[in-house]
Amino acid sequence: MEPAKMDGAIQGNHGNTNSGQSFGKVRLAPPVPLLEGVQPTGDDGARHSLKQEAEAGWFRRLLVKKESPQSSSSPHVLVRTPSPSLDGASSLVLTSTPNPPAPFLSSMIRWSQTYDLCVCHSPVDIEEAIRLATYLEKPAYGLRCFLRQRDANVGGAISTELCQAVQSSHCWALLITPNFLLDDWCQYMMHQALSEGPMSNRIIPLVLNLSYSQYPKELRFYYYKDLSKNPERGYTQVYKTVLKYLEDMDEKDAAKVDCNMHSTSNRLEGASCFPRTKLSSNYQNSEPLLSLQEIERTEAADS
Repeated sequence: MEPAKMDGAIQGNHGNTNSGQSFGKVRLAPPVPLLEGVQPTGDDGARHSLKQEAEAGWFRRLLVKKESPQSSSSPHVLVRTPSPSLDGASSLVLTSTPNPPAPFLSSMIRWSQTYDLCVCHSPVDIEEAIRLATYLEKPAYGLRCFLRQRDANVGGAISTELCQAVQSSHCWALLITPNFLLDDWCQYMMHQALSEGPMSNRIIPLVLNLSYSQYPKELRFYYYKDLSKNPERGYTQVYKTVLKYLEDMDEKDAAKVDCNMHSTSNRLEGASCFPRTKLSSNYQNSEPLLSLQEIERTEAADS
């Protein structure tokens, strides 16, 4: 077929949409669509497999770069955790793993008491008390808290149970609300705490929905924390206060043990562990006493 006639045949059949129809003597095959799940063959398949291998190698190198030895040996490991943003979408925030517990948390002075903190609250405010105790008892903090509805012995006298709870706790958190002021047992626990540790840092007043004019006069000389503004920050300050008290008690106990060991070693060496008094030093430095005969001779010679 001549070129001119071939062009005319192609031009004449240009508008025909039936694929696979002959154009003169030239027959075009219809395109075969690539179905999902079917891998391409030939040169296209080879290029596709090379592309997949390159992407997999890049992803493996990225993982190896993130898991470096320095990050695994560090005591503080940064972890990406999802946190809700203002628009409701989740965003990634860097958080650090909690530090190991302080050594004085396992000391004998801490375990000499049953509870680290006694939460004094009204039964009406049980939800807020549970939130405080749950925050302090989680594994990151691990404090031992007393709650009336949970830890009091069933069948025991209320006055006895509450008094024992105050006496067997290191610190006391007073959840002072309008309901607290109207509850007689709350007032009883507050006065028990004041009698156990007056003018000490063992009492932690926590104010919620209370004005300063309603604040108990017995606690005016104590700093308090208002939970109405930022409760979680207040819980953290309670934890730090209890921790500081336990640390101070552990240091005092260690100093007492050192003093006892020092005094024992001095007694074994024959030396006294107590300083000499002024009277004993004056007595040792005074002139030796004269006998009665010497005194009479001295008086006779003077006369």
